[in-house]
Amino acid sequence: MTHPADEDGLALLSPAMRGVAERGAERRYRRGALLIQEGDPGGTLYFIVRGRLRAYAASADGQEFTYGIYGAGEYMGELSLDGGPRSANVIVEQAAVCRIVTRQTLEQCIAERPELAFELLAKVIHRARNLSTRARDLALGDAYSRLVPLLRDAALPQPDGTRWMPVALTQEQLAQQVGCSRTMVTKLLGDLVRGGYLRQDQRRWRLLRPLPPRW
Repeated sequence: MTHPADEDGLALLSPAMRGVAERGAERRYRRGALLIQEGDPGGTLYFIVRGRLRAYAASADGQEFTYGIYGAGEYMGELSLDGGPRSANVIVEQAAVCRIVTRQTLEQCIAERPELAFELLAKVIHRARNLSTRARDLALGDAYSRLVPLLRDAALPQPDGTRWMPVALTQEQLAQQVGCSRTMVTKLLGDLVRGGYLRQDQRRWRLLRPLPPRW
């Protein structure tokens, strides 16, 4: 899920998780900084107070696949709290402020509030389901069938009945998430614009009406 980058992320957390984040050390990161590298030792949680991060995998020839883009109110790193290596790279897409919580601090918080363990487990399950869905779509679907849920799920309902994406995503970023070429994404977006389904508004996509399931 995406959030406006200038929103206070701590206010968006549940009271229990906000208490965890407030115990973490605050760090600031410039745009383009590599926050996490795949294979690094795990053991910390990153709570996003402001800014935007992108989790991705990269091949030896430089091709990238984006797992997700995360904004204020999200947290990352829960998959490596078992002490295992990081499973993805994380780069700063927009200058960010994060609260970093160690596993030791998290264990103390869970001892005080055991319900935190269930909230963390729910987050892991939710992300695992999303990854399973994306893996299925990559294996069985075409580029359009992968683009539609990405646009639909990232866009927020507006009073005029349209849906608007709060984060500006370039065609290259969309292609990295869909798992196809930028040229294909450009063509599909152009077709949807000409069909009256999409338009760009302040460099962000606005869904004017429900996207067709097939194209």
